[in-house]
Amino acid sequence: MENLHEILKNKGYLKIPFKVSKTQHLLIKAKINGVPGSFILDTGASNSCIGFESIDRFKLAAQDSPTMAAGAGATGMQTKMATDNLLQLSRWKTSDFALVIFDMSHVNLALQQYKAKPVHGIIGADILLKGKGIIDYYNHYLYLKK
Repeated sequence: MENLHEILKNKGYLKIPFKVSKTQHLLIKAKINGVPGSFILDTGASNSCIGFESIDRFKLAAQDSPTMAAGAGATGMQTKMATDNLLQLSRWKTSDFALVIFDMSHVNLALQQYKAKPVHGIIGADILLKGKGIIDYYNHYLYLKK
């Protein structure tokens, strides 16, 4: 009998490991424009995001955005956008990756209160939809289609 991994591999999916933090967040490693970072995998975030303080780290060309961001416990936050970035999650890649840039200090402050490590950003539903994402919570793997 085939297991989930074999079935998805045969359908062209790549397996990407994630960890579950003390706060029950899914933590995933990613590279943006070749630079590694730590991210929360968030099915409830419509767009992938990054904090203002990480613009230089990830070599982003930030542009002003008229959009206001809203997230858990915060609304009406100023944002910037950065388009045409390269995102890599393990061996899965996309080259026309757009990021919303906003003040993530409230996210990292909440993590620090639980003695969890800060993150650079959030990988959201935009990537899950693009890669036809399947999350195996039990085995801690995200599957994205090539």
